[in-house]
Amino acid sequence: MWNDFKTFAFKGNVIDLAVAMVIGAAFTKIVSALVEGIFMPIIGALTPGGQWQTWTLWKFQIGSVLSATITFLVVAFVMFLIVNKLLAAMRKQEIAAPAPPPAQEVLLTEIRDLLKK
Repeated sequence: MWNDFKTFAFKGNVIDLAVAMVIGAAFTKIVSALVEGIFMPIIGALTPGGQWQTWTLWKFQIGSVLSATITFLVVAFVMFLIVNKLLAAMRKQEIAAPAPPPAQEVLLTEIRDLLKK
């Protein structure tokens, strides 16, 4: 059982996922600071009273929901850009696949295989 766990835990995919989670958490903190420090003060300056943090509807804190929504949209947009560029790079690699071997090499390979038989 221990060997099965080690095989699972130290596979490349699991380690890659762990690294992505740590980077994602750090990236979310950066985006949250960006939203709270830049975007929301601009929104506050454009809104009447300028106190978006205290907006409430009934007993719901609309200001914090607005901040979280903007944070999500910024993170989602940046992730979209990253994935889009990654997929474009992967497509370029597929296009730049190695050319098939020349006809002479294919013929020699066939002859070699026939001689082995």
